Amino acid sequence: MKLVLRMIQVAGLCLALAACGVAPEKRAAASTLQIAALAAEIRAMGENVDPEEAERAARIAYQHTRELAIQYQIVDPPLVHNTKVNMGLKPRGLCWHWAEDMEKRLKAENFETLVLYRAIANADNEWRIDHSTAIISARGEGMFEGIILDPWREGGYLFWEEVVDDTRYEWVPREQVLDAKRRQLIAEGKLPAS
Repeated sequence: MKLVLRMIQVAGLCLALAACGVAPEKRAAASTLQIAALAAEIRAMGENVDPEEAERAARIAYQHTRELAIQYQIVDPPLVHNTKVNMGLKPRGLCWHWAEDMEKRLKAENFETLVLYRAIANADNEWRIDHSTAIISARGEGMFEGIILDPWREGGYLFWEEVVDDTRYEWVPREQVLDAKRRQLIAEGKLPAS
């Protein structure tokens, strides 16, 4: 029995150590190839997308991810970091913080050919936590024609993919999710009907 307990302790220690990552300020900045790949995907969203705006959006998305990882003190996988934020041990870094801050930074660029959206997944699944992200699309297109910009998913490294290709999450427009939650709270008498 002692051997089994010892093995469990060692396994737990190994898992804890494996969860500790490299401090974000020591991580390499995004390569020009990474930025160019995202810029190419953004440009490919439509012939009306300004190539300079696509490159700038890609560069900022990668740079801002790194800046936020430093600001949020990311050294753990996402769910471990979430726990630390919820316990008050870390300042920010929940998925909606990443989405909010990424959207705010990119909107500050006042793009003429690109637009930003917010989306939430798992809001209707009681077995999974909600997940928020920012999405960039060609102006005139909806969020489902866009590209997910999700720094939370990989613990402070930018994950991006076309919304329609994301097999991990089913994205719903943020406004739609918040409206459904508001209606539910009203129905439960937790919010006044207005």
